[in-house]
Amino acid sequence: MTIQSINCTAADAGKQFAASLRETGFAVLTHHPIAEDEINQFYQAWQTFFEQDTAAKENFLCDRITQIGWVPPSISEIAKGHSARDLKEYFNFFLHGSCPEGLRAQTLALYDQMYTMAKQLLTWLQAETPAEIIDTLSQSLPSMVADSMQTLFRVNYYPSQTGTEAAGAVRAAAHADIDLITILTAGTQNGLQAKNINGDWVDIPAEHGNLIINAGDMLQECTQGYYPSTLHRVINPCENTRSAARMSCPLFVHPRPDVVLSERHTQASYLHERLVELGYRTATKEEANA
Repeated sequence: MTIQSINCTAADAGKQFAASLRETGFAVLTHHPIAEDEINQFYQAWQTFFEQDTAAKENFLCDRITQIGWVPPSISEIAKGHSARDLKEYFNFFLHGSCPEGLRAQTLALYDQMYTMAKQLLTWLQAETPAEIIDTLSQSLPSMVADSMQTLFRVNYYPSQTGTEAAGAVRAAAHADIDLITILTAGTQNGLQAKNINGDWVDIPAEHGNLIINAGDMLQECTQGYYPSTLHRVINPCENTRSAARMSCPLFVHPRPDVVLSERHTQASYLHERLVELGYRTATKEEANA
């Protein structure tokens, strides 16, 4: 499994990107338009938020229905198939949602740039995916996300570790993303890994400032598995780096709720199914008895 590092300015960048996503579910982008200094400043600003005392952050406590706001470690995600919560806290930002006022301008600016990048990447996939796959789509990939309010921008904060963490708990347990594609700013520490076809975990090579892209379950669904949604995780740091916190910033790019992904699912039905699996939604009586 070789995850390609792709120069966004290369003439064949789109072809390389589609090939890497097809082969591994991942790609790493270099020479992209988002300035590394801007990403660094964004991390520094949000680190100040996370390092506040709990009482201050509770003013932005996440609403379990809308998923907007700060999620403390005590209610952090439990990945499907796992029993321990991830060792992280995070802030979920939607365009229609709240945000600490001093961070809103920076957050919107980076959101806009990453979303613009997402539309470019989906345009590349639309052009480079075989016609027999494209012909089965309900609409083009870029049009699926047009005017979508479902896209989630998340700021992850993985606190420093003491060595007394719960047995089996890791920064982010193995999981696949639910969305169409995810755009991730490289973390402030290493630790991100993907699972290859042999079942081995491999480090994702990304220098700070690069972007990491992965296919989500919805892209896998609507392309009939052509682009695989690959399991990935964030492992705990080694002993000599565990005193440092880690940050990362993914944009989970979602279609509109009405977009038909397959004969089985719209975006809304698929998202609901996955959120029920993760404990964020309650199954209907019909679903519970199915």
